[in-house]
Amino acid sequence: MTEAVRPPARKTAKGNQLMNGRRRAGRILFAMSAPFLIATLLFCYVPMFGWLYSFVNYKAGFSLFSSRWVGLKYFAMPFSNFVLRDEFLRVMRNTLITSGYHLLGSPLPLFFAIFLSEIKFVRYRKSVQILTTVPNFVSWVIVYSVVHSLLSLDGFVNHFLQMLGLTADPINFMATSKGVWITQWGYGTWKGLGWASIMYMSAIAGIDQELYEAASIDGADRFQKMWHITVPGLLGTYFVLLMIDIGHILSNGMEQYYVFENAMNHDKIEVLDLFVYNQGISGNNISYATAVGMFKSVVSLGLLFFANNLSKAVRGDSIF
Repeated sequence: MTEAVRPPARKTAKGNQLMNGRRRAGRILFAMSAPFLIATLLFCYVPMFGWLYSFVNYKAGFSLFSSRWVGLKYFAMPFSNFVLRDEFLRVMRNTLITSGYHLLGSPLPLFFAIFLSEIKFVRYRKSVQILTTVPNFVSWVIVYSVVHSLLSLDGFVNHFLQMLGLTADPINFMATSKGVWITQWGYGTWKGLGWASIMYMSAIAGIDQELYEAASIDGADRFQKMWHITVPGLLGTYFVLLMIDIGHILSNGMEQYYVFENAMNHDKIEVLDLFVYNQGISGNNISYATAVGMFKSVVSLGLLFFANNLSKAVRGDSIF
């Protein structure tokens, strides 16, 4: 019988060292990601225990387990009578229109990042990037106070218009529902444009510079290089972020709409997240608010899978 051929000892030792190095690197990466995994578990998955409130007749101050089980009562409540149905459809209309404006404006950070990267004066480019990113960290309460000082009855805009003789009486810009969807989209775009462009700036830095050099040799001007090299290089990033936005189409947040809400624009500014807050906190109807929030989460997850499968079928690429 022939003996099995054994690999040389030197190669075996080198392979073991390589394997040990990979394991050590894996342990380090796992240790670095562990805090984020724990935070995700604590703040995203543990709170899902609160979904139980949607299946019981819960009242604040009482124990969850002492509440009466009602099954799917609160999930059917939005369609139980025409008043609640119309209210729920109004909120869904506001949410979808607001998200629609956001989706239509989603290319703006892409083009902003492209034009910003074309600024050759580095100090000016960094100054513009900082000034457009800082508003993302400003509270919506402060944004409201600035808008109020500009557009209120005794604000700067009314004083300016009266000084020019364009208006005789001050205009109450904030106490109207006309154009409230567009104005809220404008406030959100101003606040988040610089922050949203950071991802595209990073993607632009990863584009092979030899492509631009080859295009220059072929006689392409600046705009041709932007259109034929930079834009195609950013489309992958754009579609990934677009799929995430589609998944969050029912999640507009409530802070912005909460501070800008008043009796005159309530019917058009109340989106789904603000509706959940008003029902749960202001209306003390926690079970109904939880059911609506649970419905929103399930629909958002379904939309994310739909957008992912659609991207895989059309583009051959997807998030997962």
